[in-house]
Amino acid sequence: MITDKKCSTCRRAGEKLFLKGEKCFTPRCVFVKKPYPPGKIDSERKHRSMMTEYGRQLKEKQKVRNVYGVSEKQFGNYVKAASKKHGVNPPEKLYESLERRLDNVVFRMGLGKSRTHARQLVSHGHILINGKRCSIPSHQTRIGDVVSVREESKGRIVFTEAFKKLTDRDTPNWLMLRPDVAQGEIKSLPKEKNPPFNLTSVIEFYSR
Repeated sequence: MITDKKCSTCRRAGEKLFLKGEKCFTPRCVFVKKPYPPGKIDSERKHRSMMTEYGRQLKEKQKVRNVYGVSEKQFGNYVKAASKKHGVNPPEKLYESLERRLDNVVFRMGLGKSRTHARQLVSHGHILINGKRCSIPSHQTRIGDVVSVREESKGRIVFTEAFKKLTDRDTPNWLMLRPDVAQGEIKSLPKEKNPPFNLTSVIEFYSR
């Protein structure tokens, strides 16, 4: 039996992380059928022990890391940088760094079906920043940067299909999308009053 690692990740997190993009909205989603950790059976779930504070922090850290698809070492570096920055809120800085990643921006624009897919598009050299090719998914975009698709790549099916959906794309307020030319511009630093993660818990995990 072939096990999908992304589905297992969602089951361990106890919630849908939408790691497979649009496929996560179908009735065939594994999490819908098995919304419990891999290897657990009904009797074990009924008698599951209470999770410790450390366990909750670890779970939240893994959730954030898996959603953005970064390695443990890279994620740790993001946390350290956010914690050392003076005059800023560490959780807000961490969120900002993760959202400013080029692969995340490409995903937010709707060019990639998932962050994993967006990462591949960047790695394969299809994405431009201010007219210059950038193949580094972790590249930190800046205010004023214009993200677009390389002219030679626009005819590919993956992009022609994505372009059709751009007009209906809901993008964050820090990113201005121009559907007519398939471009996105970073208008401000990513901010979120109610982020979908408990980043304070993540910072505390690394502060131990």
